[in-house]
Amino acid sequence: MTMIDGHIHIERGEYTLEWIDEFVKKAVEMQVDEIGLLEHCYRFEEFVPMYGSVCAYSDYVDVWFKRKAGKLKIEKLVELMEKVRGREYPVKIKFGLEICYFKEFEDFIYNQVKDKGFDFLLGSMHFVDDFAFDHTAELWEGEDVDKHYRSYFKDSVDLAKSGIFSGIGHPDTIKLFGHHPSFPLTEYYEDLAKALASANMYADENSGAYRRCPDTAGLGMDEELLRILKKHNVRIVTSSDAHTPEDVGYKIREMTELVSKL
Repeated sequence: MTMIDGHIHIERGEYTLEWIDEFVKKAVEMQVDEIGLLEHCYRFEEFVPMYGSVCAYSDYVDVWFKRKAGKLKIEKLVELMEKVRGREYPVKIKFGLEICYFKEFEDFIYNQVKDKGFDFLLGSMHFVDDFAFDHTAELWEGEDVDKHYRSYFKDSVDLAKSGIFSGIGHPDTIKLFGHHPSFPLTEYYEDLAKALASANMYADENSGAYRRCPDTAGLGMDEELLRILKKHNVRIVTSSDAHTPEDVGYKIREMTELVSKL
């Protein structure tokens, strides 16, 4: 059984080979065969123009963004990627970028990432209707759950149809804080699965939401969504969404076994 942790953030350390070694050591300890190292796109000044409307929507997000975003140039990540590729490691290492999807910025995104040499590009929904649904539970107060779910899956289908990405990150993470719509999601799952299959994209089976919110989020995707993805032959890639070396491999074995049984 091949063990993959395909979604690991390196943002809390310097871009050095010593920092990468920490992730590799934990992967070996957890018996993980392959790791995907990446960064959130907002970390790079090249992507800052995409976030004007979400910062305007929420003072909380505006403060968060000014504190966290645009601190690096993407060339620094490319340089690290090339250094790592020049060494031998006991696990397979891939490098990517996690990109917040905004339909109106599809051309912009493509122009920022083309010819950068990434092994994969993960398109993720972190905002819907400009609402930062996965930041804190308190932000959901007064929000229209049904409306956001409809927009979330419509935008996710558009993400898949954009032709930019290798995979979609945590496809139903909108459930993170325990909010669920008043209607069944089967039709939405089917539409997303068909779009991913048509684009030859994978889906990210991600334990990060469960690690953050075990009382409200299940481990990985909803089982119905997983079954529908498998029915349409969409590849599933397990991931921890680790932000520190300590979390590499979190629940990877459990998710790998679950996916194989469905």
